Amino acid sequence: MAFEFELVATDGNARAGILHTPHGAIPTPVFAPVGTAATVKAVPPRDLEELEIKLVLANTYHLHLRPGDEIVRDLGGLHQFMGWSGPLLTDSGGFQVFSLGEINRIDDDGVTFRSHLDGSAMRLTPGRAMEIQQNLGADIIMAFDQCPNPNDRDEVEAANERTHRWLQRCREAHPDDSRQALFGIVQGGVFPDLRRESARFVTDMDLKGYAIGGLAVGESKPEMYRTLDVTVPCLPQYKPRYLMGVGEPDDLVEGIRRGVDIFDCVIPTRLARHGAAFTHDGRVNLRNARFKTDESAIDAALDNYASRFSRAYLRHLIVAKELLAYYLISLHNIDFLARHVESMRRAIIAGNLKEYAARFLPRYLRRDLTADDAR
Repeated sequence: MAFEFELVATDGNARAGILHTPHGAIPTPVFAPVGTAATVKAVPPRDLEELEIKLVLANTYHLHLRPGDEIVRDLGGLHQFMGWSGPLLTDSGGFQVFSLGEINRIDDDGVTFRSHLDGSAMRLTPGRAMEIQQNLGADIIMAFDQCPNPNDRDEVEAANERTHRWLQRCREAHPDDSRQALFGIVQGGVFPDLRRESARFVTDMDLKGYAIGGLAVGESKPEMYRTLDVTVPCLPQYKPRYLMGVGEPDDLVEGIRRGVDIFDCVIPTRLARHGAAFTHDGRVNLRNARFKTDESAIDAALDNYASRFSRAYLRHLIVAKELLAYYLISLHNIDFLARHVESMRRAIIAGNLKEYAARFLPRYLRRDLTADDAR
């Protein structure tokens, strides 16, 4: 059962399942915090375990540059290197084709980067991306793809062709064993016909799972949801479905009720570094002066280590630039998203996801407190 996906329950298009991996079972739907450089920023693995986080993501491009994938391999692999015993997923570096567009050159064979660390040349090809991920040893590895501007049809068409050719080469370079599951990535921008075309090609490869890439990269939320409406039904029912780089609480609701199983995003720790926290009443900016004497916890509905501290104390830490602030708010934000997704899983099993969404979304979206005066 190394990579078996069990479908436990459905509620409309939403699914609850279990993805078995060599490092443990992942109940789905699931949110994975991002540990780009083999660490979830400010939060040690011990605390992720206490929060019952089931999956963590790391990045091929960044770990290849520093410390080097061969070093990680020689030190026992990524699990041992970062002290995380649960399931791991590595992105192939394909997103860096998009995010580091100013320092890379794309051709049909692969991508040449200039290192963002020292400017040295780096070459990523489908075969190299597979080799690096095999050295890292994550449970789930991603095919190398090109993530384009989602609204530029010419660019998207060219990216689809490359992504499909590169997937074939990734499959050829990846041995079909029980240690690592290769997921293919569906591209196509916001264009329904290109999404369907890509989904047909990628799913014909009969892989362990399928990802939806190229979203949350500049398109509007309605465009993202319409694209999911087109794409998700094209993916096999009995394989896991992964929406890459999406983690806003409302987007998790919309993705799950359309049938997505796996999500990841840097947003919980990125927001924390700016003093922002998730609550059931929307985001709050803890820098705001009105929290100066607020004795309440960030969100009374959660019970984690950060919950024992007041908003007033957290604001003090932020203003004083104390590192403890980043740790506590990151811990809270990760827990918020994990509990939110866990609640939706329970709702799917109980057959009342619609009711959960009807309670959560109006309250969460009714106001955004991050724009308040932060004097």
